[in-house]
Amino acid sequence: MNSVPLWLAVAVVGLLGVKLIRPPWWLVALLLLGGFLLADSMLAPAIDSAIK
Repeated sequence: MNSVPLWLAVAVVGLLGVKLIRPPWWLVALLLLGGFLLADSMLAPAIDSAIK
């Protein structure tokens, strides 16, 4: 059984969310930028351990 790459799963869920819920584009950009900044912050190890 092959596993789906995480980036592909996130892209599909994000695309479906934008198509179905139709949030404003500034909110989508804010979430993407916030996630990018959080991934490079001191909180990243804590978030990583909480997800696992």
